[in-house]
Amino acid sequence: MDVLIAGSHGGVGQHITDLLADSEHTAHAMVRTESQVPEMEENYGVDVIVADLTEDVSHAVEGCDAVIFAAGSSGEDVKGVDRDGAVRLIDAAEEQGTDRFVMLSSINADRPEESPEALQPYLEAKLAADEHLEGSELAYTIVRPGELTDEPATGKVEAARRVERGKITRADVARTLVAALDVENTHGKTFELIEGDEPIESALETV
Repeated sequence: MDVLIAGSHGGVGQHITDLLADSEHTAHAMVRTESQVPEMEENYGVDVIVADLTEDVSHAVEGCDAVIFAAGSSGEDVKGVDRDGAVRLIDAAEEQGTDRFVMLSSINADRPEESPEALQPYLEAKLAADEHLEGSELAYTIVRPGELTDEPATGKVEAARRVERGKITRADVARTLVAALDVENTHGKTFELIEGDEPIESALETV
């Protein structure tokens, strides 16, 4: 399928782009500025689309069967990007007839009061985006990982509606998001994700 990667230039997004470039799917890497295009084309050999989540993004999803949303503002514009940008892309996907939407969210998005005060606006923005996706007609999957690290991928995770707070590598989050594209059991599911002992594919089949 043709897959749009929102946030393809980010920490998780680059792993996703690399995985999809080497898969049977066709990757379309969405970046915010023209200056990022040469790097993405050279490093991953994929189609690159320039689209700003704070503006109209309908052109980005044209012809795409699925979206993986891994974009983030890094706390600089949680309402404009993490909330409204995600909502804008969800709406555009629905309007363009896209079937599948896999959302990278965050653990504690549904209970921001349990996190440090500085993180709460971000988590509230993520929750609003998650709830908008849940209310859409898209076949969605919402993945809420724990603390992200840059350690090498293990290929093993713990995935459930609720997990204990923990860490997980960005590479394993990317693997989970990409694997979820083809696992029907994840449709309409929201789950948390940390490092664990179960292979990603089997964890998704039982989540």
